[in-house]
Amino acid sequence: MSSHVPPQIYQRPGFLLRRAHQLSVGLFEQHCGEFGLTPLQYGVLSVLSYAEDIDQVTLSKALGHDKVTILHVVRGLEQRGLLTREAAADDRRRMVIGLTAEGGALIRQATAGAAQAYERLLSPLKPLEQARLLDYLDRLCDGLEHHARAPMVKLVPPAPVAPGAARAASPRKRQSAGK
Repeated sequence: MSSHVPPQIYQRPGFLLRRAHQLSVGLFEQHCGEFGLTPLQYGVLSVLSYAEDIDQVTLSKALGHDKVTILHVVRGLEQRGLLTREAAADDRRRMVIGLTAEGGALIRQATAGAAQAYERLLSPLKPLEQARLLDYLDRLCDGLEHHARAPMVKLVPPAPVAPGAARAASPRKRQSAGK
């Protein structure tokens, strides 16, 4: 192999996606390390900040992680006093998860750092390139979701409510387009 030709590994999508993920996690840790949160813990708290009274199965699907991984993360956050788990009133086998006041305060504090990490991660790209990258990644994930070990069902925050209007009781669930 010629020394001026980069090895093929550096042009493989999986390799580049893994490396981008490593960089993303590192930036998250730089900007959110003071809060003692991993990106997955931040994701759990973030979803719970707008999806009230959801169960562990719904939470695991919302983040595209298996139920066992989410259970471990939830238990750790519960031990830190950041969330609660209670049996649902309608089905004692279903565990409903909610943020505590401390969990809500922490996610609000960590959001600025997470936004800085997000901006830094995308900073090598121009705004149009950033939008395209996010679109391409979203389409890639949506197009391959049916191959996932832990399928994801996006839980999006409810739309902002106009003053005086009643707020919806639960967030809208959006399945990926084209399914």
